[in-house]
Amino acid sequence: MQWAVVFNETNIVGFILLFFRFAALFLATPIFSHKNIPMNIKATMAFFFTIVFYSSMPPLTISIDIPTIILAILSELFFGMSIGIVLLLAYNVITFAGGQISFMMGFSMASAIDPQSGISMPIISQFLSLLALMVLLALDLHHWMLLFIDASLKTIPLGGFLMTKDFFHYIIHATSNMFLVGFMIAFPITALSWLADVIFGMLMKTMPQFNLLVIGFPIKIMVAFAVLIATITATMLILKGQMLEAFNTLEMFF
Repeated sequence: MQWAVVFNETNIVGFILLFFRFAALFLATPIFSHKNIPMNIKATMAFFFTIVFYSSMPPLTISIDIPTIILAILSELFFGMSIGIVLLLAYNVITFAGGQISFMMGFSMASAIDPQSGISMPIISQFLSLLALMVLLALDLHHWMLLFIDASLKTIPLGGFLMTKDFFHYIIHATSNMFLVGFMIAFPITALSWLADVIFGMLMKTMPQFNLLVIGFPIKIMVAFAVLIATITATMLILKGQMLEAFNTLEMFF
């Protein structure tokens, strides 16, 4: 009789919806969405945390029928994807800045597969992306996400998430901010590269024997690396500020 109470249809549907909320989180957000984490591991993690947080799950408020359950599952998937979009727009500031830096250094053709996203990107973007990933782990981003899901269970009922116009307004603002902050991060190297191009152009006019490929490019790359090392701490602090702002923005879902 007790098992019949535990495994009634309301509890089963609630467990399934909670599972999809965690599954969408692990598929969309930084760290959890890493391509090197196999899908079966992500599914196992979602199942494990569903069991852990099941006791804090609020009573189910939707009707138990097939169309409503399907809409509730889509709502949970949209909830996780929305969180992922907000955090990825803040995280992609680093990869965008790395692309600009690689272009100015002449490394735009030197690309590799990024283990975070699974796509090909310039080598400087990959380096900054992996460094940013370690910074996010040091900031306990994965713990923040689990606490956020726990808080969302108290305010957003399972299957009750709806996108609002504030979310779309924020996406437009965050996208423009990603380009703005990315250019700001890459500006020191960009400015010095432009200055080096001007100096090398003047040298080639006054000294035609000056070989830009043999002498100019190595100097340009060396200066860019020196500036990159000098500004790496400030870059990670900017990333931290962007991620904290994104987390504060997640309150709009409440």
